[in-house]
Amino acid sequence: MNLLNRLIDIIYPPRCSICRQFFSYDGSAKKNNGVSFCKSCSRDFRRIASPLCPVCGTPFAAKAQDDHLCENCLRRRPYYESAGAPYLYEGAVMTAIHQFKYGPKSFLAEPLGELLARFAENWVPNPDRILTIPVPLHPKRLRERGFNQGLLLARYVAQRLDTKLDFLALRRVRYTLPQIGLKKGARQKNVRRAFGVKHPEVVKDKKVLLVDDVATTGNTLNECARALKRAGCEKVICLTIARTGGSF
Repeated sequence: MNLLNRLIDIIYPPRCSICRQFFSYDGSAKKNNGVSFCKSCSRDFRRIASPLCPVCGTPFAAKAQDDHLCENCLRRRPYYESAGAPYLYEGAVMTAIHQFKYGPKSFLAEPLGELLARFAENWVPNPDRILTIPVPLHPKRLRERGFNQGLLLARYVAQRLDTKLDFLALRRVRYTLPQIGLKKGARQKNVRRAFGVKHPEVVKDKKVLLVDDVATTGNTLNECARALKRAGCEKVICLTIARTGGSF
């Protein structure tokens, strides 16, 4: 089988999922645990590390300090208990997410989903007691895009953690503008009351892992968590591939 795989790689050389450059025929793309990013793009993935806010996950610029609450979380705690992401939303990660989301290049769900699932394995506590839910798209946006990137990613996470996956209970009940380009106040207003829970019995007394591609201000995650909590959800933790330096 290894010989066959090498032959296939020679005939159809694998490409980096981001920059589309060919890998060498030695199969290096597949040796990276199935995540097909070249070394150049992989080096551009900047991991988030402490110090950071233990609630919203905002990383701090100063390194000589412990994790602590950011100003926004001190002023008003979000509805979710914690939010985590493996990478900063910049460079090759940002390029990959843009291609995945707006390309649209749905094939990027596999390498990005694998990266997110690996992070979730170490970050999510007691996964056996968790229900995985993706951030929903409005039906109009779903028709425009053709897929929900959050759901595609959530499938990889749920499979790796062996959790139940639900994508019907939480709904986007109001069509909203894209958050990109909106200022902080406008972002909050744009998604306010935009989500609802159609089947409260699914989330009642449950711990929910809310999955999306990226967190910028975190308003979307917070509004989803608000709807889930109002429906009787016990706890919400949020998981994204990347986040910016801003908080909710």
